[in-house]
Amino acid sequence: MRQVLGALEREGVQYAVIGAAALNLMGLARFTEDLDVFVAPSLENIERLKRVLRSVFDDPAIDEISAPDLLGDYPAVQYVPPSGSFHIDVLTRLGDAFRFEDLKVARIPFEELTVSVVTPATLYRMKRDTVRLKDRADAELLRKRFRLDEEG
Repeated sequence: MRQVLGALEREGVQYAVIGAAALNLMGLARFTEDLDVFVAPSLENIERLKRVLRSVFDDPAIDEISAPDLLGDYPAVQYVPPSGSFHIDVLTRLGDAFRFEDLKVARIPFEELTVSVVTPATLYRMKRDTVRLKDRADAELLRKRFRLDEEG
């Protein structure tokens, strides 16, 4: 995860970490096997994202990630590197509920980096109304830890 985040910073990708990795970056420990990243929906930004992945992973399958996929009706791809159990979920939109422009983002220190992560209130709103029990539990943890009201 550190290598990918470092490369996102180096390449100037417009991104925001969401999901369990965001919880961890906020100091709330939660096991995860993936990195969920929201990226700005532009051709240039998606090309920067592909450069990031190529710089970290030696995998020709990265070329199969296309801007039309991420800018189309189902704006998400899952990249699974050739080895290991770690994978990356990349989104440019989350249904009709969230677009990149809708996200409130904070810069958070992570080791020697400073990375872009959605704010606790934004992550709370993303997780509170889902059907997955672990997301609802995450939302409640965020609400209590960051003293958020029910609206986030």
